[in-house]
Amino acid sequence: MPSTHAAAFDLFGWFGGSDEPPAPSAEALPYSLDYTVGGGKSDLEQTLKDASTLQSLQDEPPPDAAALAARAEADLPRLIDALWGAGYYNARVAINVAGVPLTLQAPRTEAAARAAAGYRARALVPIQVVVDPGPQFELRNVAIREAGTGRPFLPSELPPRVVKIEPGDPARSADILAAEARIVDYFRAESRPFAKVEEREPVVFHPALAMDLSLAVDPGPRAGIGPITIQGAENVDPAVVRSFIYTEPGDPYSPAALASMRKSISQIEALGSVRIREAETLDSYGNLPLFVELTERPLRVIGASAQYSTTDGPALRAYWAHRNLFGGAERLRFEGNLFYLTEDGGQPDEEDEEFDWSDLGGRFRASFLKPALWGTRNDLLVDALVERDRTEGYTSRLVNATAAIRHRFSETFSIQGGIEYERGQTTDVLGQIDYTLVGLPLSLSYDSTDNALNPTEGIRLIASVTPYPEFLGSSVPITIAKGTASAYYSLDEEARYVLAGRIGLGSIVGADLEEIPANRRFFAGGGGSVRGYTYRSLSPTFLGEPVGGRSLIEASLEARIKVTDTIGIVPFVDAGTAFESSYPDFDERIRVGAGLGLRYYTGIGPIRLDVAIPVNPERGDPSYAIYVGIGQAF
Repeated sequence: MPSTHAAAFDLFGWFGGSDEPPAPSAEALPYSLDYTVGGGKSDLEQTLKDASTLQSLQDEPPPDAAALAARAEADLPRLIDALWGAGYYNARVAINVAGVPLTLQAPRTEAAARAAAGYRARALVPIQVVVDPGPQFELRNVAIREAGTGRPFLPSELPPRVVKIEPGDPARSADILAAEARIVDYFRAESRPFAKVEEREPVVFHPALAMDLSLAVDPGPRAGIGPITIQGAENVDPAVVRSFIYTEPGDPYSPAALASMRKSISQIEALGSVRIREAETLDSYGNLPLFVELTERPLRVIGASAQYSTTDGPALRAYWAHRNLFGGAERLRFEGNLFYLTEDGGQPDEEDEEFDWSDLGGRFRASFLKPALWGTRNDLLVDALVERDRTEGYTSRLVNATAAIRHRFSETFSIQGGIEYERGQTTDVLGQIDYTLVGLPLSLSYDSTDNALNPTEGIRLIASVTPYPEFLGSSVPITIAKGTASAYYSLDEEARYVLAGRIGLGSIVGADLEEIPANRRFFAGGGGSVRGYTYRSLSPTFLGEPVGGRSLIEASLEARIKVTDTIGIVPFVDAGTAFESSYPDFDERIRVGAGLGLRYYTGIGPIRLDVAIPVNPERGDPSYAIYVGIGQAF
């Protein structure tokens, strides 16, 4: 059957599936469905389809003619309501079933059933929806008054930009309901949690083709945030949850404050869903009590993933974590990565195609997080890392340990400081360096984005500076500063068109380039940098090999366009490189990559496929690169 083949081919919903009804059979009574809309109002056809059960159930044909006629008769009031909702209050609808017209005034269901029965196992029953919408009504008078007093709201109390409907607009019920929702949301944002529309009085004047609308709105009293009760966290210390709540009793109530509270609590990995329920009355202080209802996630989690890039080669990752080790939402995580280290994207050398164990590399990381130390907004973070890495320019081996305290000022802003120890060895064309680094890392993070894996609005800023002074034991006294900022802007309310931009900067001071371990120098290129170029290959060179730099600049720009609800395309351009000096002096040529990405949106985040080409390549650069991963590029 054609419809079966179409559904099988339409793997990701590219083509919207097939609208063809099932074929005639002896077990059911399938039907064809056509729409005829008069008055040149063909744009109403989709409105009718959205309201029609004949349309939504077309692929589930009824067993007999009586059921089909009943289904058609039941559609009549639905279609009339849909047309009224669009502002057509003189609309007339007839549904012809096998040539027998059904109307609200004359259903004739028995005659329609007899006519339809003759099509069983022979042909599709022809059904035609015939609509005469008539003229569209307009709003004539719009009055929005305070419930109880009946007085109109002043513009300073209820701005016209909130209401948006006015005389002369189409009298669509959807627009009226949307205006009511905006009015209620406005007053709730003004710390009035019980705002509501008490009465709605639409009066339709058929001869004048007009509607008069009167709304009685009760703003309700102003309120603050009252006592917060935590419920449902049986195995997580409530003090930990409270440390992630940044509002205090008495702060002004607003839906935004509640959304912020929900987002902040959701950062606790031991917790699953977070629901904030409001009390039905204010307390004696005029505040609104809140109830935070939580569910917990499974204590342990294990996972694995694989990724591949034509320039960076294949990589495997596996991890295990415990989300609530001692009952205070402590997280213990072990993660291992394994990757192929050849310098040409994992492809064997032409002269030696045999697998070489020395080309394998990886890293093993153990991390521990203790949130809310003693019930405060301070978190303890401890990390340990063992790594063997190799890029086009260098190989390295190291062990690293870091301990830090993070202070959370709010759900969006935090600072972190600690101590870091690293001992390692790097080898590149400049020689071998055995080094020890002992530093005092300091960083700040600001993140107002709406989604970690697929942000559509907000700003994300991460900046850090780490001095490695000689008096602490560092063999190379340097200071490393890095910063990344990204911004996201949605061009429409549904976030189907999103502009995303990123810029990254870096600087190293305190030592000459050849004294700095190669893995600490700056490089650009690769999936998280300038796409289209080999991983960490863009930098100053020596004897034709990249050696890294003491400063870095990177930038990216993307247009994230949703073609359907699940499929998106992303044209992008990246640029950047590293420089020998401690600041970008642009002695090196800025390298540019451009390409097109495909996104498949899932519940856990978008699956990403990017194809990039170097815009201004040099000898040895790849002709293209392909990247696959989960989440947006930045």
